[in-house]
Amino acid sequence: MVAGEVRGLALRSSQAAQEVKGLVEESVSRVNSGSSQIKLAGENIDEMITAVQRVSDIMSQISIATDEQSKGISHVNEAIVQIDSVTHQNSELVRQAVSAANALEEQIEMNTNKKEFQKFASDSKVKFA
Repeated sequence: MVAGEVRGLALRSSQAAQEVKGLVEESVSRVNSGSSQIKLAGENIDEMITAVQRVSDIMSQISIATDEQSKGISHVNEAIVQIDSVTHQNSELVRQAVSAANALEEQIEMNTNKKEFQKFASDSKVKFA
């Protein structure tokens, strides 16, 4: 009877060892699968970090370009203000030139009238003092 019990215990021990072996193999398989997933997640995180760095670089370049564009627009505005100022100056000079031309025209007309009057007076033999 002791030998039967020993055989039964040995059989159950063998079955338990088989179950433990199966559980250990399943655990190892799950750990390996988890390790693979962690490695893949790490690679994905590295790719995301690289992508974020590229986006950051692009945003930095956009910021620099925006600053340069802003400076360019400022220079254009300054040039427009200067053009406007020169245009006003030119307009004033044109007004002054027109005024001078009108004054000159009046003087020419007065001189013409004076000469015509002097000719008339000379032809009429009228003398003025």
